[in-house]
Amino acid sequence: MCLRYLVEATNMDPVAVETEEKQQTSIVENNTENTSETSKQPDAKPEDNENGDKKVQDAEHISSPKVVENVDLKVIYCKKKFDVTFPLDNTVAELKFHLRDIIGVLPLMQKVMIKGLAKDEQTLRELGVTSASKIMVVGSKLDDVLAAFTPTRQEQQDEASEANGGQEPFSKQKMHRKILSKGVPEDAMPGIRDAKEPLPPFPISGMLNKSGGKVRLTFKLEMDQVWIGTKERTDKLPMSSIKGVVSEAIHDHEEYHIMALQLGPTEASRYWVYWVPAQYIDSIKDAILGKWQYF
Repeated sequence: MCLRYLVEATNMDPVAVETEEKQQTSIVENNTENTSETSKQPDAKPEDNENGDKKVQDAEHISSPKVVENVDLKVIYCKKKFDVTFPLDNTVAELKFHLRDIIGVLPLMQKVMIKGLAKDEQTLRELGVTSASKIMVVGSKLDDVLAAFTPTRQEQQDEASEANGGQEPFSKQKMHRKILSKGVPEDAMPGIRDAKEPLPPFPISGMLNKSGGKVRLTFKLEMDQVWIGTKERTDKLPMSSIKGVVSEAIHDHEEYHIMALQLGPTEASRYWVYWVPAQYIDSIKDAILGKWQYF
């Protein structure tokens, strides 16, 4: 009816009017559908926003350079004080390498004392180090260790005269007889003749050095070191610093050996050890020199 009135009022062609009306109806329906689809779309999830924020924070963190916090230390070594600046989050092992050029002691021969003995893997922050903290370092320079083991002039002369005497066994030589004459130490570890055993997981003890003092040997294979311990001190020697190892069974006590660690280029720099259990001799040489490098 509306169409008929519109045709009559406007004198338009009925077919044209009907076509225009259909086009307008189609436009309205399309707009309605688009509005409905838009309203059905879900809102952005909170976690999407959180992930986006996190990515931004991560990017900011990556782009920001790490700030190294240094701390000023007072390092005390041999009654001397050294001012040292060192990163607070670095380890004690790294500090030892830093101190090597300052105090002249190899890292392997240093002990760092921070409220007690500090472990290599600990950081200064973990140990509670603050600015102006005092750190004590204990250790011997390699030259001092070699000097302690260097025989006196008289001992060198005795050894040279014995060497010139030919093939006389160690246990018959004058320089060794004065130690062997005391007999087997009461706390000497049991010796086994003609046997070979691996190094024990504990120190080889109950032996004597050239002065007649008690000595023990501890082999730290994981550190490639041998520790020579006496009542007065413990010296930690890198295996590579030992030039040779010689040994010989003790006369009438073949279950024990006289053994020498050569710490320098000449025979005068040998460190003598008496009453070494015979079953450990080969393993000691293997550990220090390697199986095919016996002196």
